[in-house]
Amino acid sequence: MAFEILLAIGDGEKHGYGIMRDVEERPEGKTSLHPGTLYRAIGRMVDAGLLRELDERPAPEFDDGRRRAYYRLTQLGINVAIAEAERLQSQVGAARLRNFLPDSQAV
Repeated sequence: MAFEILLAIGDGEKHGYGIMRDVEERPEGKTSLHPGTLYRAIGRMVDAGLLRELDERPAPEFDDGRRRAYYRLTQLGINVAIAEAERLQSQVGAARLRNFLPDSQAV
């Protein structure tokens, strides 16, 4: 789930609802995040230095009078996302070699 959150925030600051929407709207994705699970994960990621909660509200598109916390990737968060993407790419390569996935050029 942490990687899904990192991906969701990778293109800019988002609040929790924006993160949930991003993950659920991915065409290839089949992941859904529940609010309690999401916010616990975000809290752990902030504590670990992967995300930073912003003081300002960069996009008030959901300004319904409630304060929404926005999050941004830290440099550590970017590094972790890159490392995980590379690890997953390696795993996909291994799966293709073992015929668990079709070769991307043959599809």
